[in-house]
Amino acid sequence: MDNTHRFSNRVDNYVKYRPGYPAAVLDLLSETTGFSPTWKVADIGSGTGISTTLFLDNGNTVYAVEPNDAMREKAAALLGSHPGFISINGTAEHTGLAASSADLVIASQAFHWFEPVAARKEFRRIARPGGSLALMWNERQVDSGFEKAYEGLLREFGTDYAQVNHSNITLKEIEVFFEPMPFQLKVTGNRQTFDWERLQGRLLSSSYIPIEENDIYKKMMEQLRQIFVTWQKDGVVHFDYQTKIYIARN
Repeated sequence: MDNTHRFSNRVDNYVKYRPGYPAAVLDLLSETTGFSPTWKVADIGSGTGISTTLFLDNGNTVYAVEPNDAMREKAAALLGSHPGFISINGTAEHTGLAASSADLVIASQAFHWFEPVAARKEFRRIARPGGSLALMWNERQVDSGFEKAYEGLLREFGTDYAQVNHSNITLKEIEVFFEPMPFQLKVTGNRQTFDWERLQGRLLSSSYIPIEENDIYKKMMEQLRQIFVTWQKDGVVHFDYQTKIYIARN
């Protein structure tokens, strides 16, 4: 599937059930780069606006660059009334932004969809001299019994999970992306809590998960239900994340 269209039938679940980014991200950026509410942010692969919201709420002007029509339109519906929100139909390799137009160029949960050489060139072009470049992920942990069981379900039923899982990205690939710029890694914690309904929505927000018309959908959901029943406590289960931010100076 063309990567720019993978999430077109997942938008509602994506908005409702994907994790946001903790406010601590703003503090880490400020400590590392001098980031402030006056900075203009280019949010590359902005999707439905999850990361965009973090910066808008901080007072930043945000260029939300997203090639998927359904996701971009959803972001515009949710955030379009915000004076700092600017929606851009573009890709990481061709954003459509002017040179030196952003103080921070960041990709959140999207780098693994990019062509890295062309994206690096574009990031550096649109960042002002002395501005910052960043890659950010909510990295789901696989430590608890529930998290391990859920990971097993993804590996069993995900159509191309092993190929598109962002955790496949190596430190070497990140070094190559930022080269010759030195970069820093900052880490903070994040958590999501799910009842049964929300856990279903979280699963179905992933582009590699079969939809209801698929023959294995019923078996997959039965297995998910068993995982939930086994590991729930007081009717909920948790995903713990490490929110990782790789930061460099342009």
